Amino acid sequence: MSKMLPTVLKNLFTKPATRKYPFEKRPNMKNSRGAITFDQTKCDHCGDCERICPAGAIEVLEKEKKINYDPFRCIYCWVCAEHCLQKAIKADEQYHAPAAKKEKEVYNKSGK
Repeated sequence: MSKMLPTVLKNLFTKPATRKYPFEKRPNMKNSRGAITFDQTKCDHCGDCERICPAGAIEVLEKEKKINYDPFRCIYCWVCAEHCLQKAIKADEQYHAPAAKKEKEVYNKSGK
C-alpha cells in the first residue's frame, strides 16, 4: 500500500494520458492506410482490381458498369490501387469512421 500511494497521488494531480476521443481526434500518421474510393470517370471495368484483391473485397460487374466494394472485407493493402492501369482507384490516408451497419459500397458509372 505504501508503494502505491505516491502513484495514486501523482495521478490525482496530473492530466490524463489519453485523449477524449470523440471530441479530440488524433491526426493521422504519415503513410497510414485508409479509405479506398473508385473514380468511375477513369474506370473501364477491366476487372484487374477484382482479380488482384487478396481479400476478395471488390466485385466488378462489367455489363452493368458497376463496382461492389466491401470495406469490411478489405485488408487495406492498397494492391488494387497500385495495379490499376487507369489510376481509377484512389487510396487515401484518411480512414473511414466506424460504422454501425455492414454495408457494401456500390459505384455506378453515373456516380456513387
